[in-house]
Amino acid sequence: MDTAFFLASKIVWALISPDSLIVILGVSAWIAVLLNWQRVSRALLASCALLLLVIGFFPVGEWLIAPLENRFTSNAALPGEVDGIVVLGGAISPRLSNIWQQPELGGGADRLTNFLYLARLYPNAQLVFTGGSGSVTEQEFKEAEMARILFDQLGLAERAIVFESESRNTSENARNSRELVSPEDDENWLLITSAFHMPRSIGVFCQEGWSAQAYPVDHYSQKGHLLRINFSFGENLSVLGTAVREWVGLTAYRLSGRTDRFLPGERNNCAVTGIE
Repeated sequence: MDTAFFLASKIVWALISPDSLIVILGVSAWIAVLLNWQRVSRALLASCALLLLVIGFFPVGEWLIAPLENRFTSNAALPGEVDGIVVLGGAISPRLSNIWQQPELGGGADRLTNFLYLARLYPNAQLVFTGGSGSVTEQEFKEAEMARILFDQLGLAERAIVFESESRNTSENARNSRELVSPEDDENWLLITSAFHMPRSIGVFCQEGWSAQAYPVDHYSQKGHLLRINFSFGENLSVLGTAVREWVGLTAYRLSGRTDRFLPGERNNCAVTGIE
């Protein structure tokens, strides 16, 4: 069942992502021209052009991602003691790291730098890195394996870090990690991931019976400066893709029962009611 869900999510996203939609509109317009369907081709071209202009000049992705990033407080007061810290993968490219034989970081590197900061702030906390491979065809490349090398390079070699390398998505991150560390109900854990991904992550961890305090990082939206016009098509398209993917993920996870609610909000435990 988990494998079917994983494969379906990849196929569906390949078809509905914003960049795929632009390509589909463009190719469809070209086919309509070849078939001499002039009205159809003009409508498709107009739609494609409008989409390109809107994405290019307006931060639509930030408008969609800001509500997710604002669900949890950034730089919130930290507890005096922490039993464990878990960070979700997504910052290291398993394939590039394997090719170049060194950790290759991409977007989401804030997850790792903040993990390092908190690990030193809480020297007695149990540390967990969870991340395998989200690729359908390259499951042999595991992010956790490169994370082990990276943390050794950054001075955490002396810490006993649990590396979970078999998860392919957020649901498996929580389930597999819980099986490895068996957290107690009264333990205080911190969960690190990108701010936009925190609502789904908290919902998944609560569904697994693992209460954790959110520590959101890696923000995309310019808080207080969302109403602006500037041409930045590549960046805007990238953020839009991230935002749409997360909203689709929230919906799919809720419908499949992988999260305890649609849009979790600020809380320190799983008993607080969020927006259903």
